[in-house]
Amino acid sequence: MSVSDGLQPMTEEAAVPHVLDNPVWASLTGPHADLALGTGLARAYPDDVARFVALQDLADPQAWRDLAALVPPGEVVAVSGPRPEPPEGWEVVAGGEGVQLVATDRLHDRAFPEAVPLGPDDAEEMLDLVARTEPGPFLPRTYLLGTYLGVRVDGRLVAMAGERLHPPGFTEISAVCTDPDFRRRGYATRLVLAVAHGIRARGETPLLHAAATNTGAIRLYEALGFELRRRTRFIAVRVPQG
Repeated sequence: MSVSDGLQPMTEEAAVPHVLDNPVWASLTGPHADLALGTGLARAYPDDVARFVALQDLADPQAWRDLAALVPPGEVVAVSGPRPEPPEGWEVVAGGEGVQLVATDRLHDRAFPEAVPLGPDDAEEMLDLVARTEPGPFLPRTYLLGTYLGVRVDGRLVAMAGERLHPPGFTEISAVCTDPDFRRRGYATRLVLAVAHGIRARGETPLLHAAATNTGAIRLYEALGFELRRRTRFIAVRVPQG
């Protein structure tokens, strides 16, 4: 079943912690607090790690003021939530609809012995692979967010996947990509399952985000055992000039 088939988001009674309703904030004030910039009601990742910012409460004007004090005037940042509506003076420059999917018992994670861990020495190759495949934002130090695994063929990095947001009790799988010349070999699926295997080994639940328009990826993730939890909206906003 795909998102478009009418699967409903899980309810508050479904024993899924509310930290998933604001996963960037939960990450930056939880497991990723050592990477967080800012105080008060706004946080951000370093701009070479991730371009995400978070507000404790999107409806709180003080949170937006704290964000304006944290991010340079004129810079564009990404904010997500059910209905993010910035106050007057903030310019919305782009937006879109997304989905959040959480692993269920149907997900049969497993190790991928041929996959290799990736880190700072692999950053240049990781950036090159992302540039050619466009799985989503990936920056020079994004690898700091968690474990990244890759597949090498004759020494060349041809596929990878890793961890991104880390709300308490959950870890997001991200940067899933395969070189066009090496697709249809099952690398993406095996890497997703391997990253999920590592997440579950820590006693956490795998999590995914995707653009609502990326129906092919959503169908794949649902077939693997992920389930839609909620729909969300993301916007890119320009910080007021002052």
